[in-house]
Amino acid sequence: MLKTLSVASVREGWTAFTGGFVALFLGVAMVSMTGLALLSAGPEVPGRLAAAQVLVSVPMIDRPDGNFTPDRPWSPAAVEELRERLGALPGVARAVPDRSFYAQPVIGGRPASARDGHAWSTAALGAYRLVSGAAPGRGEVAVSRALGVAAGTEATVLTVRGPENFRVSGTVDGPGVYLNDADAAALAEGVRVIGVVTEPGADVGAVASAVRAAAGGQGRAYTGEARGALESRDDERTRWIGMQVLTGMAALSAFVSVFVVASTFAFGVAQRRREFGLLRAVGATPRQVRLMVYGEALVVGGVAAACGVALGAVLAPVLGELLVTAGFEPVGFEVRVSAPPLAGAFAVGVLVALLGVWSAARRAARVRPLEALREAAVDDRPMPRGRWIAGAGFCALGVAAAFGAAVAGPEGLVTSGLYAAMAMIVGVALLAPAVVPFVARALTWPMNRGRGALGMLVRESALTAIRRTASTATPVLVTVGFTVLITGMVQTTAASFAAARTTTIRTETVIMPDGVPGLSDAAAAASGGESSLFSALYEANGEALSAIGATPALLERAGEVRAVSGSLAALGGDRVFVSPWLAKERGLRAGAALRVAFEDGTPGTLRVEGVAEGVGADVLLARDTVRAHDKAALADVAYVARATPVPPGMGARPADLDAYAAQADADEDRLVWTFTLLLVVVSTAYAAVAVANTLMMAAGGRLRDLRVLRLSGATGRQVLGTVAAESALAVILGTGLGLVVAIPALLGLRSGYGELISRHVPLVVPWGLIAGVAATCLALAAGAAVLASRPALTVRERPHVRMRVTVKRRRDGSEIPR
Repeated sequence: MLKTLSVASVREGWTAFTGGFVALFLGVAMVSMTGLALLSAGPEVPGRLAAAQVLVSVPMIDRPDGNFTPDRPWSPAAVEELRERLGALPGVARAVPDRSFYAQPVIGGRPASARDGHAWSTAALGAYRLVSGAAPGRGEVAVSRALGVAAGTEATVLTVRGPENFRVSGTVDGPGVYLNDADAAALAEGVRVIGVVTEPGADVGAVASAVRAAAGGQGRAYTGEARGALESRDDERTRWIGMQVLTGMAALSAFVSVFVVASTFAFGVAQRRREFGLLRAVGATPRQVRLMVYGEALVVGGVAAACGVALGAVLAPVLGELLVTAGFEPVGFEVRVSAPPLAGAFAVGVLVALLGVWSAARRAARVRPLEALREAAVDDRPMPRGRWIAGAGFCALGVAAAFGAAVAGPEGLVTSGLYAAMAMIVGVALLAPAVVPFVARALTWPMNRGRGALGMLVRESALTAIRRTASTATPVLVTVGFTVLITGMVQTTAASFAAARTTTIRTETVIMPDGVPGLSDAAAAASGGESSLFSALYEANGEALSAIGATPALLERAGEVRAVSGSLAALGGDRVFVSPWLAKERGLRAGAALRVAFEDGTPGTLRVEGVAEGVGADVLLARDTVRAHDKAALADVAYVARATPVPPGMGARPADLDAYAAQADADEDRLVWTFTLLLVVVSTAYAAVAVANTLMMAAGGRLRDLRVLRLSGATGRQVLGTVAAESALAVILGTGLGLVVAIPALLGLRSGYGELISRHVPLVVPWGLIAGVAATCLALAAGAAVLASRPALTVRERPHVRMRVTVKRRRDGSEIPR
């Protein structure tokens, strides 16, 4: 019986469930797509190593999530000894060290997109073959045929040493640039992988066992799909970022789906109180009413989840392409459709539907039989006690977090400000039915002073139907507040970092990379500039320490580093400075020895000269020391005393401080901003669904009132104008409250950043984006309200009824008085 009632209720009153259906449909589609993408985002075997049946890597240490520091490379002697040992094993055709370096061909006067260089011997690890020409000799290069460079011609290749001219010996069917092994050894970074190519017909399992025994504690062997663990750190980082994006989108979709479903069913229960009262009057128990509401949610959730899963499976490959284009997944990533993520998304959809109606079902079960006699539609009790308590609690938490942000310092400034704003947004959203009447009265006060009845109707309707007004304003409040907070925080933080750079640098001009990942030594020297090199050092346990190589003159020009103890003039040779945390953690003082391995695997002992702040790394070394052991390091920027033209073909250009500060982290800022926009789009879509659904549900119960208004003399245009104005008022209320809640948090964030860098930081809010979000909500709200109210415009006059009056008479013919 309950099942029949639930299905019949959904079938007859489907408009009341449209919003919940659409929210679940979109949410399940998003969860399906992200689930399939996440399952497909596992590590892939690098293409350049795919033909090696067995790969041997250096021992890897466990890293925390989000840490992509490289592992300690083998020393040059260890590489040669291990290569010979592995190459002598039965069934092994050859053992090849993977030597990679920076090499970027210049095509048509501009650096090409290809940036990876390899030793020619490593072409065998990827099964790449010559398409034309011959293998490269000394001073020669083989390039990918995709570059369109013919064998026998001359080519300019940017390397860490600067532009170099090579004769193109041939073209290959794989990506990248290949140098003779001797030339590559002078440019390559430390070796961390050795590929083992087996002889034809050899037992790969037996070879792998022999390789493991031969490598011993020096390395670890991988075969099959396990070789994906050796993907590059850049690809690993890209996949990690993509997983954060996908997880955030899925979590936001599930959370907002619960919110929309909850508001849909809560508003529906409020409109159906007479219906539930009738059920209670004819004998339905509270438990039966509650189960009927759960049944309705199950029907809506099941159908919406099935449709969402189907759409997600179709659009998942498209999402994969978009992720690659946006830079959230490495090139070659593809989404594979499989059953487990789709089944999980379906279950999530049904569970979200049931969670969303939990409160509404309890409220429906409390409806009394006398509610069947209720005629008034006035919201006499729009705020339950639990909502008062929760709203006040979140507001108090927001105030406490705001006070905490004032004393949090640089480490907790952003986090505390974010918590404060989010808590206030949630608190004000919960208290919206209590806040909206006061704000609505203030906004609509001028309407009572004008001529005509439109302003009065809009004002009184908004104040009488508080639940409808609050249900429309709340999703707009949350969306606008979230958008202002997140986008403003991202933009203001980027502006503060840019301002900090211009504050510390003691020069007016810098040299920046132009179409290349970094500056070569030649590019910096040609402009008379000074540049630092970022590298890594490795302790005996394999832990990596970040290191920067610089000169005392560069430190003076950059103005970022300050010696806490010792003199920076002593920097040079094996004398280094360490960061305060490293000095405290390792107990390092002046004169202490720091035993490390360099980027090329060579071990060494460094002498601590002092402690320095503002280094931006764990260890500060002399630039010559870093270059001697890290042949592949590129500089991020070069500092020059005055503007100097850079010779063409260097992949560099001069820029003033403002341009450098704005573009120094351009790639990182682009990824963050793209992720932010994705979240804004998802939240705006759900807000639009919630607003349109609320107004369409409310319009169904207002048709009688609108017909009365029409019969009272209002034209169709006036009726629709009144409805559109009411919806616009609700959206304006939500937008205003969202701004009021989020802007103070951003002002506090800007003030905190300004105090940290002792410079004015601009408050950057993308007002165009905010206006677009509000305009989208406004257009959909007005459109949904007008569309749902159009049936009220058709008013049919009842036909005149002719009454026959029968006159009764007495026997004498006189009429009998009535």
